[in-house]
Amino acid sequence: MKAISVVPGDPDSVEVRDVAEPRPGADELLVRGRLLGICGTDADIVSGPGYGWAPPGSDRLVIGHESLGTVLHAPDGSGFAPGDLVAGAVRRPDPEPCVPCAHGEWDFCSNGRYTERGIKELDGYGAQCWTVETDFAVRLDPALGDCGVLLEPTSVVAKAWAQADRFTGRTSARPRTALVTGAGPIGLLAALLGVQRGLDVTVLDVNDRGPKAELVTDLGARFHVGSVADLGLCPDVVIECTGHGPLVAELAAASAPNAVICLAGISSRPGSATVDLDEVNKEIVLRNTLLFGSVSASPGDFRRAADALARADRDWLSRLITRRVPMEEFARNVRKDPDDVKVVVDLEA
Repeated sequence: MKAISVVPGDPDSVEVRDVAEPRPGADELLVRGRLLGICGTDADIVSGPGYGWAPPGSDRLVIGHESLGTVLHAPDGSGFAPGDLVAGAVRRPDPEPCVPCAHGEWDFCSNGRYTERGIKELDGYGAQCWTVETDFAVRLDPALGDCGVLLEPTSVVAKAWAQADRFTGRTSARPRTALVTGAGPIGLLAALLGVQRGLDVTVLDVNDRGPKAELVTDLGARFHVGSVADLGLCPDVVIECTGHGPLVAELAAASAPNAVICLAGISSRPGSATVDLDEVNKEIVLRNTLLFGSVSASPGDFRRAADALARADRDWLSRLITRRVPMEEFARNVRKDPDDVKVVVDLEA
C-alpha cells in the first residue's frame, strides 16, 4: 500500500512510498483510509524547522492527523463493525503518566511527553490503510459521508467552546453574543458551534475571498471585513482563530465586561508589533476578562464534535471542502490557495 511520508523540516523529502500493510493488534481497528485533511500544522511539519518528530528509530514520519476511513476489521466486542465510518483521535497520553493523562485528559498533558499521530513520534493517517486503538476511534454518523473528515478540526473548537461554556458560568448572566476572528476552517467551525448554542455570532476576517462570506451568512451569522475597532460589537465570548498576537490586545479592549476570550490559533508567520501590555493588563483586570489558550482535544471533545457535525446541515459542511487532490499532489497543496477553505487528500484515488 502507499503512504505519504516526510522528513520533518525538509520540504523536498515529501514522498508517496510503498509501505507494508498494517497488522491490527488485539484492541485495534483496521481501517481503509478515505480522506485526509490538510492544515497549517502539516505545512509547518513539512517546511518549519524544529516542528514535527518522526517515530523513534526513523527519520521519516507518515504525515496526517485529520483522518476519515472505513473499518475493515474490528475486534469482537469492541462496539465497532466492518463498514463503520470512523476517524482517529490525534494525541496519546504520556507513558508515566502525568495526572491529567492518568485521568484521560491528555490534551492537558503537563510534562510534554504525549505523542500525536502524524505530528509527534507516531505515524499518522496519511496512508491507504491504517490501524487505530478502539479507545481512540470515533464512530461517525454514516450520513456525514466525506464531511466526516472535518471531525478533527471540529474537535479543537468543541474543546474551546466547552472550556468557554465553563468559564462563562462565573456569573449569573448568560452570554448572548460571540465573535470569531478568522474565517478559515477552524473559524467557520467555531462559528457553527456558536450558532448551535443559540448565540448571535459575528465572524471577522481581513478579506472576503472565496466562499467564506457566504458560508458565514448561510449559518445565520454575520460576516465582517475590517478591524475589531469598527465592528461596533462588545462580544461576551471570543474564539480567536488567527494566532495574530496584536489582535489579542484589541479584543481585550473591545469585549464586553466579564467576557471570555479563547485563543485557539497559532500563527507561523514571522513578524513583530508593539503592544502596550500595561494597557492590556488594565483592560483585562477592570473588565473581569478571562483570557485562556486551548489546544488539542480529548475523547469527549471528539464525541461532542461528532454530535455537532451530525446536527449540522450536510450541504453547508460539504462546501467547506473546496478541493480534493490525490496523494501524489500532497506536497504541492500543503499550503492552500487563497480561495480555499479545506483541501483534502483522496486516499482512494
